Amino acid sequence: MPKLLNKIIRTLIISDFFLNSGWGLMGPIFAIFIVKNVAMGSISEAAKIAGFAALSFWITKSLLQIPIGRYLDKNHGEKDDFWFMVAGTFLLALVPIGFLFSSQAWHIYALQMLHALAASLNFPSWSAIFTRHIDKGREAFQWGTHSTVSGMGVGLAGGIGGIAVAYFGFEIVFIFVSALSLLCGFLLFIIKNDISLENEKTVRIPVQRV
Repeated sequence: MPKLLNKIIRTLIISDFFLNSGWGLMGPIFAIFIVKNVAMGSISEAAKIAGFAALSFWITKSLLQIPIGRYLDKNHGEKDDFWFMVAGTFLLALVPIGFLFSSQAWHIYALQMLHALAASLNFPSWSAIFTRHIDKGREAFQWGTHSTVSGMGVGLAGGIGGIAVAYFGFEIVFIFVSALSLLCGFLLFIIKNDISLENEKTVRIPVQRV
């Protein structure tokens, strides 16, 4: 019986599972962190900071992602895709560590912009490699497997994020998120020698990652 997932697809899915699981821990606690550590207990001030933090992330990501994607498309081969993907993953690991030292609103905004840069490096390159290496005839299954596995990671992490903070504090959780991001970056090196120098496969339109 043929393998349902080839090595590259399997590695990308596993790496993304850990990445999404780590950042899933941040979901239920980020606003609480802002209230306690940045807004000094002010709910209204925390709401403003959280709103502008989201704005900082999405505007930066929206501005950077398209030109980065165009650059990757113009350079044949997957080596640049691979290194952009790895660089973005390792940059993501810096963001939670930065939160540990955040005490002002502009710290949060700057870190969200760094987060956006990292995501802009990671997402187009990850998607390009994933779509090139999907096995013909298994496109729906393999995209569905990725969505399911990533969704499970986010869901489980979201469920335990608040509990983890209650027992261990923000510092330990942020360090753990950073460690998982680093793990994802190192996992990607498993496929370093398997990606192609020349892009000879048809690129399919990817779906949105979780």
